Amino acid sequence: MEAGINARILERFEVEAADIRTYSPLTLAYIGDGVFDLVIRSVVVGRGNTGVNALHHRTSHIVKAKTQAKLIESLQPELTPKEADIYRRGRNAHSPTMAKNASMSDYRKATGFEALVGYLYLTDQFERILFLTREGLLRIKERI
Repeated sequence: MEAGINARILERFEVEAADIRTYSPLTLAYIGDGVFDLVIRSVVVGRGNTGVNALHHRTSHIVKAKTQAKLIESLQPELTPKEADIYRRGRNAHSPTMAKNASMSDYRKATGFEALVGYLYLTDQFERILFLTREGLLRIKERI
């Protein structure tokens, strides 16, 4: 079986993989934010070549905290117990910053969602990220 993209990146840059159980929820959210952004950008660009401003507008609408909060709320029944635990830990983590245009509640839910995406990415569960993202967007009726 081929290694996941994270494992391949670490190997190429000669970085020893750490035990992700030692990662804080905010560290998981940090990588999860980038992974989720990449997934959404990939879909937006895949829909066709258009102006960068239009690409950015569509992407930023989806990756903002309010949309991520709605997405994770709709996905609660789909989460495994482990995924629900990772989400909860991320949601309850105390971040030193806050999103500019989000309520504290939405920001925390979005942080939990990003922590879950980060966890799934670091454990080579990319298909699960894609499933949850697509399912969540369908449930909240967001079209990319």
